[in-house]
Order: sequence, then C-alpha cells, then structure tokens
Amino acid sequence: MKKFLGIGCLSLLGIFLIGMLVFLFIKSMPKEVVYEIVTVEKGSIENTSVATGKVSPRDEILIKPQISGIIDKVLKEAGDYIQQGEVIATVKVVPELSNLNSAESRVKVAQINLNQVKAEYSRQKQLFERGVIARDEMEKSEADYKKAEEELNNANESLDIVKTGISKSTAKYSNTQIRSTITGMILDVPIKEGNSVIMANNFNDGTTIATVANMNDMIFIGNIDETEVGRIHTGMPMKLSIGAIENQKFDANLEYIAPKGTEENGAILFEIKAAARIPDSVLVRAGYSANAEIVLAKVDSVLVVPESTVSFSNDSSFVHVLKDEKATPQEFEKKYIKVGLSDGIKVEIKEGLAKGDKVRGNEQTDKPQTPNPQN
Repeated sequence: MKKFLGIGCLSLLGIFLIGMLVFLFIKSMPKEVVYEIVTVEKGSIENTSVATGKVSPRDEILIKPQISGIIDKVLKEAGDYIQQGEVIATVKVVPELSNLNSAESRVKVAQINLNQVKAEYSRQKQLFERGVIARDEMEKSEADYKKAEEELNNANESLDIVKTGISKSTAKYSNTQIRSTITGMILDVPIKEGNSVIMANNFNDGTTIATVANMNDMIFIGNIDETEVGRIHTGMPMKLSIGAIENQKFDANLEYIAPKGTEENGAILFEIKAAARIPDSVLVRAGYSANAEIVLAKVDSVLVVPESTVSFSNDSSFVHVLKDEKATPQEFEKKYIKVGLSDGIKVEIKEGLAKGDKVRGNEQTDKPQTPNPQN
C-alpha cells in the first residue's frame, strides 16, 4: 500500500513539473506585436492659438449731470435703446441761499432802476414833443429805458435759473434734463428718484446718471501668452466663440497688441483687442466671455500623417513603412522623412513619403507568435 502511495506522489510531482516547464516555455516564446496601419493622405493643417477674454462695446459713455441737485424723474432703464439727445432723467435744483439772495437782490435793483429810467423817459418824451429838446437826447433816453428793461428781464431769468435751473428763453438747453450724448443701449442706470447728484468739478468726476454704449460696435478683449505674441500681428483674422451662444462662431480682425505684458500666475500675458463682426440678428450682451481662435499658420492639400507615427532622433525624423500588407508577422522598413507644419495631432510630410504609403501606427494587440511550419 505504501509502495502505491509513493508511486502516486511521484507521478503527481512529475505532472506538475512537466506543466510548469510547458508554461515557462510558452511564456518565453516571442510575441507578435500587431501595429495599427495608417495610410498617408492629403489634407489641411492649421496651427492655431486660443486667447481667452470677453466681448464688450468699443466705447461705454458715462452720462453725467451738468448741474447739481436731486433726481426728480428717471425716464429710462437699463436695456432701453436710446437716441442721441433723448432725456434719461431730470434733476430738481436745490438753490444755495447765498446765490438765491443775490439773484433776488439783483431783480429788486433792476426794478428800481427801470422805474427811475422810465420816469425820465416819459419826461424827455413830453419835452421832445414840445420841441424843447433835440432828437439825440430823446433817442439816448429811449435807449436807457430799453437797457433797463433788458436788465430786469435778465435778472428775472437768473433768479429762475437759481431756483429751478431753467428759464423761459433757455428751456430747451436746460441742464436739468440729462440727455444721452450718443445713440445706443443703456447698460446701467445706477441712480434712483430722490438721489442727490453733483456735477463734475475739479475735485470730483460727478455722479454717473447712466452708462450708454453702441452695441453694434463690439470688440473682443483678451490675453495671449508671450510665447505666441511674436507670431501674431494686427490685421490677422480670428474666430470668436461666445460661451453664451452655442454652435456659432463670429469673424473678427485683430486691431491691437499691447506693447507691454502683465504677469499673472507666473506667466507673462499681453492684452489684445479685435473688432468683432456680429450680425444684427444675434443679441450679444456686454461682458459675455469668449475665446478667440487665431490661425498662426495654415497649409492645404499636403501629405499628412498622425504625429504619433513619426519618431524623432536628434535632428532627424523617421517612420516605419509597411513592406507587405499580406506578410505575417508585419514587416516594416525604417525611412527618414522631412516634416513641416504640425497642429499637435497631424503633421505635414514634405519629403520621404508618397500618397497611399502605409506606415506603422500605435501598437494594437499582443498575441503569441505562431510557429512557422516551414522552419
């Protein structure tokens, strides 16, 4: 019994050893690496740069009052389109006591002077009718009377301006009516009825009544990295993608490149501006975020292959060209080429390949090599 048990153990050990040897033999066999085959074709390559920024009106005009006072009425609100000269708000003047007192005193003095000159004019007129005085004296007295009347009118208008900011003769030019200086859209009205406002002076910019902009003249304002700023120039075409407007791109032309960069998070960025051409049918609001795609270089109808198929060594570049499509395993020939423009995905082939050539791509599958029965 012990004899049979020993023979069984030895048999099992032998089978295990044989299985291990077979496993190690299969493991050590060379594997066939199958590569993806890429065909050389003709195509186009663009080398682009993307600048991030926003779309804004070219000019935003701040409307400020020409007189200090209190907002009486607000006639427009943000989002309204307005024509040049339209009234946005009206201001009620709060007169200063010293100016009011001076204006009232001027009216009283002018009235006293007019009464005196009027009495003198009446006497001179009677004397002239009797032939006592000459015509020139009569005309001088009449002129003094008219001057006194004009002075009283001016004094009354000055008093009206001090009290209300408006007079009868200058009603259409009144500073109490805040008018838009351009035609466009009102972007913001930061004041409300009852707010106090002040006019611009040497010590203050004045209160902003409204911000108005021409929304038909939009520009892109963004930043571009220092590594690419040397490859762009004014006049270059751009494509704008606005985040709030999907599946649409808008044409633009580069107008401005900042002569001085600014440092942000360790990178030097240069500001750029581009005139955007946006159709009237598309509503673009001020401040929309946008990306500008700038075409730095472009080639059409050239031989292209995926850049992953090209290997680089020092100053040389090469690919592996498939010798025979039917051969198993795959056989490749190393071939040096001259490359051109690249967009990071595809690369231009200038020399070394022809249209239709097959080159080695990425590794596809691994499987054990099938023994060749002819060997």
